[in-house]
Amino acid sequence: MNFTHTEDRRMLADSLNRFISEQYGIEHRNQLAYGAEGHSPELYAQFAELGTIGALFPEEAGGFGGSGFDISVVFEALGRGLVAEPLLGALVVGQALIAAGTEAQKQKLDDIIAGGVMAALAHDEPGSHYELNNVGATAAKTATGWVLSGAKSVVAFGEKAELLLVSARTAGAQFDEAGISLFLVDGNAAGLAKRGYSRMEGGRAAELTFDNVQLSADALLGAEGQGYAVLEHVQGFALLALAAEALGAMDVAKQHTLEYLQTRKQFGVAIGTFQALQHRMADLLLEVEQVRSTVVNAADAIDNAEGVERAKMLSAAKYTVGYVGAMVAEECIQMHGGIGMTWELPLAHYAKRLVMIDHQFGDEDHHLAHFMALSQSA
Repeated sequence: MNFTHTEDRRMLADSLNRFISEQYGIEHRNQLAYGAEGHSPELYAQFAELGTIGALFPEEAGGFGGSGFDISVVFEALGRGLVAEPLLGALVVGQALIAAGTEAQKQKLDDIIAGGVMAALAHDEPGSHYELNNVGATAAKTATGWVLSGAKSVVAFGEKAELLLVSARTAGAQFDEAGISLFLVDGNAAGLAKRGYSRMEGGRAAELTFDNVQLSADALLGAEGQGYAVLEHVQGFALLALAAEALGAMDVAKQHTLEYLQTRKQFGVAIGTFQALQHRMADLLLEVEQVRSTVVNAADAIDNAEGVERAKMLSAAKYTVGYVGAMVAEECIQMHGGIGMTWELPLAHYAKRLVMIDHQFGDEDHHLAHFMALSQSA
């Protein structure tokens, strides 16, 4: 495996990191992320102009990248800058359109890549626990299309999303894999109620209620009742993106802590000279490098692995960033002492994001159990 990024990817990373450092300073970022919108529509459009969204998709779909390493480069840069823009939704919905969309449906991807349409996945439901097969929302066939009913929970940027990818059951019992269908739903559809709120680490999420929402026949994405495989496929891209984002955030938290240990003095010397802190920092550096390795494996798996092997590598990456992310957050805050918890210190916001990444698309316990089950079935 070649671990060296191509020249194009290095240029993409450099331009992204430079843009984020210039336009997305931590104070400005916090104003946006914790504000009423949860992000900046203007900056999101600028990210699109830079090609950030296009880098997530292959050329044949209108992008100019789309490989696992393209995705990891983008999201690692986003993690370094704590970017709260809704690019994860663009990635997941866009990959679903590529995997299962008709030619007419795939045209929606052009608007997503251009930054003109905000997209969101609406799959998790109240009371669910990361299971892809746990779908209680229903879609009943009518003479002209479908009627969608049910509720979706913690939909990232679901309040403002113009395009929703919604899972609903068209057959079977609540936990059956068969019978799950996917639908493209207008974010302003009649019968759709939204309750938005701020996430603790910044950004917005929403609870969605679908009350007999009327959908046309062409709202169905892919084959009826075969949506589980598409969900499983696109979740893989989300796991890679989140792992790469976590790696970027860990690198910054690590660097801030190293700088603090080298400058903060007690008893007339830098506290980084204390052996106990050196040992803790060394353990931390080793764990972050372990995360880097799992991100590389996950990026390679997106391109070159299938089935169980692909799923194992992606679950391994998400599990690793879950437990290492919590470790980085706790250790960095403790080594900063009391100021580690303050709002003014960027580290506090990196720590919150690292902890909350663990709860997106399955936490470390979920993915450890999933990895074990996959290993036993292989």
